[in-house]
Amino acid sequence: MRGLDTTVVDVTNSARDDGSLNNDSPNRGGLNNGLPNDRKLNNGPHQPELVISESLRFAYDTFLTNKVRFLLTALGMMIGTASLVLVVTIGLTGKQYILDQIQGIGANLIYASYSGGGQRITAVALDELTVDDLTAVREQVPSVVAASPFVTLNDRISVGNGKEQDILILGVFPEYRQVRNLLLLAGRFFDTEDSQGRSKVGVITEKLALKLFGTPDSAVGKVIKLNGLPFTVIGVFKERVETFGQSEVEDNTMAIPYSVSRFFLPSNAVRQIYFTVASPDEVTTATAQIKRVLQLRHRPESVYNVENLTPLVNLAERTANILTVVLLLIAAVVLLVSGIGIMNIMLATVSARIREIGIRKAVGATKREIRFQFLSEAILISLIGGVLGIVIGLAIPYSVRFLTAYRIPVSGLSAIIAIVVCSLVGILFGTVPAIRASQLDPVESLRYE
Repeated sequence: MRGLDTTVVDVTNSARDDGSLNNDSPNRGGLNNGLPNDRKLNNGPHQPELVISESLRFAYDTFLTNKVRFLLTALGMMIGTASLVLVVTIGLTGKQYILDQIQGIGANLIYASYSGGGQRITAVALDELTVDDLTAVREQVPSVVAASPFVTLNDRISVGNGKEQDILILGVFPEYRQVRNLLLLAGRFFDTEDSQGRSKVGVITEKLALKLFGTPDSAVGKVIKLNGLPFTVIGVFKERVETFGQSEVEDNTMAIPYSVSRFFLPSNAVRQIYFTVASPDEVTTATAQIKRVLQLRHRPESVYNVENLTPLVNLAERTANILTVVLLLIAAVVLLVSGIGIMNIMLATVSARIREIGIRKAVGATKREIRFQFLSEAILISLIGGVLGIVIGLAIPYSVRFLTAYRIPVSGLSAIIAIVVCSLVGILFGTVPAIRASQLDPVESLRYE
């Protein structure tokens, strides 16, 4: 230690004599601590060029020397980055789930109903929708690919042991299965031939099949009497999305051909008409066209509601986006805490390496080089934690996709954003320690114990 002190004093005295410690002096020695030996004294008027690769290599060597400390510091950044990636994945998954639920009600669905006829002094008949309106829309709106009306009837059927059960009967077209995106569990849905032949067949809900026959498969082929007429059950269905009784389909529901239901109806009016268009992009345009066709076919004062699921989809997207932003802010707080940890460890590193900084300045290192050295160390810590966090954040959803049937959406953009954020955190929170290190007085640094 005595010999090292003597060397340091000699370097200090020499520096005082020739002024080489002055950072503004054009004459500087080469960097001997971790840098190549070919950095010779520059006697010209220009300052030594900053070699980025040398500073990065020196930062890497420092990292290897203090691996445990730097890895513990990078741990916070890793958690924050993994949280950011997972938050985006959770937001996308939530949005996709909500949209799938909405689409499960009916793909590209548009529904029309009669609202009222306005106030009139004289009493007039209701101007309700009919199957003729459906036909006119199919002819005049080319984007409509399927349509079905529905009417409702009520009856009581025997369930055995002298008990009866209320049942809802829907009179629909064969295309009803397509427009409502129903899931067939057993048997088949009635087709155009059944409808045109006025066959007394029907399909029942899963819950009604379980209640009456035990299983969906057992229900196929059984007979249910409606208004004294025998109807053969040819299929069992359910909605793809649970609507909790908010749709026309109830737990105890049976759908029969509309042509057959007309025998039980006092008029040709229908309660509602469903339409399906070819593409989601055509829903808004088709909605306006359908409403115009219906209005032109009826009295001017009659009011018809023609609606679609677009407002619900937009609301779901906005809700999912807001939720994602909130979760991202939480992840940003984690990254902020991680950045503060990086700043603290770098400040402690500067304090522990004051003597080293003094030696580097004594042999010619500039403020810029010192500043970049410590800044590169902070960025290295940040990037190591960020890369590990991205790997973890992407590995979890990909593992779920690989090991299960769930297709969780993964955003590659979130990984890019995470890398950018990690770099910014390293730069922002590494700047203060780097500036402090570059502004240390070389003479006082060499005297530091």
